[in-house]
Amino acid sequence: MHDGKSETTAPAIPGWRLIVSDTGRYWAIRNRAFPRVALRAGVEPAVDADTFEEVQAAVAVQEEKARTAVEGGAL
Repeated sequence: MHDGKSETTAPAIPGWRLIVSDTGRYWAIRNRAFPRVALRAGVEPAVDADTFEEVQAAVAVQEEKARTAVEGGAL
């Protein structure tokens, strides 16, 4: 595996560490922990996908779920 940030032309997702496996699978791991309320609501701090676009979409889903949990005060 290699860290996507180590390549100058690698795509990036702000606030997330992007890793691309040797087989081309994309992984994104959030740099800072989600609030506990978000984690209790089922938000995932790490996602994976076959393409950059898919992992980017998965990150967006998790960020939106976290935002909803925090704004709604879900327990």
